[in-house]
Amino acid sequence: MSQGPRKPVLHLLSILATAGASMAMWAAWLGWDQRYDVQPDGTMTGPYEAWQVIGLVLTLLVPVYWAASRRYFVGAVLGPTSGLTAAAFYDWSDDTSGLFAVGVGLIMMGTLAATAVVSAVTAAITDHRQRPPAAHYLPS
Repeated sequence: MSQGPRKPVLHLLSILATAGASMAMWAAWLGWDQRYDVQPDGTMTGPYEAWQVIGLVLTLLVPVYWAASRRYFVGAVLGPTSGLTAAAFYDWSDDTSGLFAVGVGLIMMGTLAATAVVSAVTAAITDHRQRPPAAHYLPS
């Protein structure tokens, strides 16, 4: 059974699905916390706590694993990368210093590298699980 034109559509849908999931996860984990905390010594931290970023990274593993285990590698890598980059740009673009562009670039490069590694590991793991056991034939 040939998939014909259906295959590129599925790849495009995987990109859109993982990008949308990434933007939604950014909003859920990081979008609501916009306030910097001032420490007693006068230094500012934030606006995000470590547990928020860790939660975002861990929940992003789900759509990346989903796409990579189905061999939608472009969706597994480019979807979350574009989704997080767009979400960071939207969230940080009101910064008057202009340094938000550096942060957005770092988000893009870090997400691209991390999703590529996670996709490769997922492909190796799922390929091993899906491969049928080797048949051992005795010569007759």
